[in-house]
Amino acid sequence: MPDASLIAQLCSFVVHIDQHLFALVTEYGAWLHLFLFVIVFCETGLVVTPFLPGDSLLFATGALAGAGLLSYPLSMAILLAAAVLGDAVNYEIGRHVGPGIFRRETRFLNKAHLLRAHAFYERHGGKAIILARFVPIVRTFAPFVAGVALMHPARFLSFNIVGALLWVAGLVSAGYFLGNIPAVKNNFSLVVYGIISVSLLPVVVEFLRAKLRNN
Repeated sequence: MPDASLIAQLCSFVVHIDQHLFALVTEYGAWLHLFLFVIVFCETGLVVTPFLPGDSLLFATGALAGAGLLSYPLSMAILLAAAVLGDAVNYEIGRHVGPGIFRRETRFLNKAHLLRAHAFYERHGGKAIILARFVPIVRTFAPFVAGVALMHPARFLSFNIVGALLWVAGLVSAGYFLGNIPAVKNNFSLVVYGIISVSLLPVVVEFLRAKLRNN
């Protein structure tokens, strides 16, 4: 598990993501796309990094494109590639690791998150790969679970691409068209908080439903 200082730094990055990205794009220009690719790829492709920013990063990238600091089509293509490849790698890891991972305790893998994603997958079937794109943490574990469950590769790929298209295009476009409206730009951190809160709503609802079922 990441230590407290790392979590604090990541929380600061998410909350002040506009400031970080504007500073980075000023210094590195188009090279920022490589950084964005790595973050999105790791958040979707590695089960040990579910804490990385996803939704807020896509929105902020769209806002940078809307301000003319990044290419909108190039940002969209790179982030889409990162999302699809991330899920594909995660799925392949799940296929090769196998069901035994559910019986082992590991230092770097949060088993509670894994079991939650498994329950999400069992409840929604293949469409869980699409729905999970909009649920932080579950987004990271869902393709891994699909691999463990040996979902057919072609079927997984179709859900993977559709989910990535909806997630990336939706949030990057929202940032592109809305991120530079004065009211949004002047309250960017609050908007990021709102995106995170909306993204977490399915998790909260599911938690409350589980509590009610157990009572």
